[in-house]
Amino acid sequence: MKGMGMMPTARRKPMSEINVVPYIDVMLVLLVIFMVTAPMLTQGVKVDLPETTSDPIQAQKDVESIIVSVDAAGAYYLEVGDRGSDPMSLGELRSQVATILSERANGEVLVRGDEHVEYGVVVRLMAELQGAGASSVGLITEAFADDAANDSK
Repeated sequence: MKGMGMMPTARRKPMSEINVVPYIDVMLVLLVIFMVTAPMLTQGVKVDLPETTSDPIQAQKDVESIIVSVDAAGAYYLEVGDRGSDPMSLGELRSQVATILSERANGEVLVRGDEHVEYGVVVRLMAELQGAGASSVGLITEAFADDAANDSK
């Protein structure tokens, strides 16, 4: 029956190549998803800070403390030992601290900030103090009322 005028059917070889077009489509969709979500992942980080009380700083006996204070209005004050100052600008404060630190080997400065002062004001102050030559800048805090009661027992 083969020869009855019909053309022999061509045998198709099995295809040994993989069609990658669908995979490319999926890859491009995933790329777009990651490009959109990546900036959202880095915008905020949740941080759980430890709840603890801090130990007092051991002051050196022969060196007077340099304490810089910021009041609720954002005015800066400089205290060296028992001597305090009148309110001053950030530029004046930086120059006075740089002068004091140039005479000392210890470049430690302590910051006392009012709790109602904005965070950015204290950060700018700390940056200016480091620019003036402070090797370390510490923060002065007060103990909680509960901690003070526990310490007296």
